[in-house]
Amino acid sequence: MALPGDVLTAREVARMIAIGIRIERRRAYGKPTKALENEADRIREKAQEREDARAKGRKK
Repeated sequence: MALPGDVLTAREVARMIAIGIRIERRRAYGKPTKALENEADRIREKAQEREDARAKGRKK
């Protein structure tokens, strides 16, 4: 159940946690993390766009 103001779905939260773990593991080995960071950014942007569209629909 999403609370008002929540942007990420449960699935997106789980994905973000998994990506965060992978980023930290790669950093520990000195490997690049840019691709994973970009993926996390895309998830956040998509969720924010979805929330903005919902908010716009409620204002009418």
